[in-house]
Amino acid sequence: MRIAALLVAITVIFSSISACAGDVTAAQGVIRAQEQAFARDDAAGAYSHAAPAIRELFPAPDTFMSMVQNGYPPVYRHKSFEFGDSKTEGSSVLQRVNIVDANGEAWEALYTLEQQPDGSYKITGCSLLKVGREA
Repeated sequence: MRIAALLVAITVIFSSISACAGDVTAAQGVIRAQEQAFARDDAAGAYSHAAPAIRELFPAPDTFMSMVQNGYPPVYRHKSFEFGDSKTEGSSVLQRVNIVDANGEAWEALYTLEQQPDGSYKITGCSLLKVGREA
């Protein structure tokens, strides 16, 4: 009986871990797709990965793209864009991204994504911190 209970516990733990890993993989796919849309200057493609709350703030793809170009230049144009640590919290994923901008400066981005009713993930926010700068 104890072995059966242990097997059930292990199965639950591993299914939870793989679900989290699947969520992180899906979220990283969304971030990467948006990054590639920025590289192509594809405003509609980049905008399609924004969560509804972001779309309310920026009701058109061109205004969204302008905000990113002006407010998030390391996200818009960079030399490197590599995933760092991630964390899942309920239906949210927090994903760190290490960025080297077009000028060779290092940045850390923290993306937040929320799972939508259809199961997809959308980006709810991105904060940038220049590496080496005091908070």
